[in-house]
Amino acid sequence: MTEIQRQSFDQGGRAIPFIDEGEGPALVLLPAQGLDVAYLGGLASILEEEGFRIIRIGSRRPTGGSATMHDLARDVVDVLDHLGVTAAWIGGHAFGGAVARTVALDFPGRASGVLLLGVEGTRPLDDDAARALKTAFSAPVDTDDRTAIQVLVGQGIDLAVAWDVFSRSRDLGVEELQSAALASTPVAEWASLAPSLPVLIIQGGDDKITVPSSGDDLQATARDRASVVRIPGAGHLFPMTHPGETAFQIEDYLGWD
Repeated sequence: MTEIQRQSFDQGGRAIPFIDEGEGPALVLLPAQGLDVAYLGGLASILEEEGFRIIRIGSRRPTGGSATMHDLARDVVDVLDHLGVTAAWIGGHAFGGAVARTVALDFPGRASGVLLLGVEGTRPLDDDAARALKTAFSAPVDTDDRTAIQVLVGQGIDLAVAWDVFSRSRDLGVEELQSAALASTPVAEWASLAPSLPVLIIQGGDDKITVPSSGDDLQATARDRASVVRIPGAGHLFPMTHPGETAFQIEDYLGWD
């Protein structure tokens, strides 16, 4: 296995973290809002072992300026240019999937397809889910909130282990910039699917944050090229808690050997 090295693309006042692993067909993984690429490590390792090149790209560091979803999409493409990758499947978890959709819309030809690990919705979360998300991102690393993390991971998961990985992957410094990017960009400019491209939507069956119905609604806008699969019992953090099942669905759909 290739040694994992965290790198940074620094240009134009941006510092964009990324990890480039493996050789083979390229697949980009973009993390959810407020999270570093670290929690996607298990999924990335499995896919890398199966012969894929996995490029995890985080968010630019706040420098006092603002950014739109189009700017964050440009960041992804600039990192791919830096790595000499002309086209790749662009995937993301939740907010990362919203960025992935923007990449496909803004840069025709750079995305071979779109992978959405939970679909970022346009409707407000219900009160319990919003409260759990807020608590999980505000609790100290050494003071886990079992109720909040349970909402994020679903049933049957070791909550102490899940909290340890999640809490240490939090990247609170970028959350405000990401929220502002969403707020400043019209929904129509990031939420739709680019024409012609294949789309794989993977949903956690018990996801309270990016609820399965959001994936079903998006798939209904492009039934001829968008597929939806669910991981039974999995919560919002299924790319972290169910990396094997998630990797299997990706491999099965793409048909890469």
